[in-house]
Amino acid sequence: MTNLETRERARSLPLRMVQRARIIRLASEGMRNEDVAREVGVSCPTVHLWRQRFLALRLPGLEKDAPRPGRLPRISARKVRAVVEATLHTTPAGATHWCARTMAKAQGLSQPTIHRIWKQHRLQPHRVETFKVGRGNVGSNGALAPDLKTWHVVLLMVI
Repeated sequence: MTNLETRERARSLPLRMVQRARIIRLASEGMRNEDVAREVGVSCPTVHLWRQRFLALRLPGLEKDAPRPGRLPRISARKVRAVVEATLHTTPAGATHWCARTMAKAQGLSQPTIHRIWKQHRLQPHRVETFKVGRGNVGSNGALAPDLKTWHVVLLMVI
């Protein structure tokens, strides 16, 4: 039993893999594309495609579909870069960090678009890694005042 016959009889393989193996086996027996298409239940261009792919790449060519170009992005790379740069290097007036709503207004994009850009670039502007001590928590010698809130925040930052 050949490798194609094994693939054709396999119950655990996806149907498209079984069909591709069957197309190649029937074609190797000398059947015409039209007859193979009718026998397998696919179109003639499909039979032609998989015969050509098998001739060029052999068995590995049957395993994966060719990559497709996909949809063109509606937002330019320049605009995406501008959102990322603004998120990382600026802050909105009167706020400590950007939220999706204010960034969307500033950049002229929608809020879900800003969320997608941030997700793609793993940006979370609401999670800041730095800590700034306010003036009220610093004593006259520059040391932190030992009030409960200050120590709680410091412990959270250390852990």
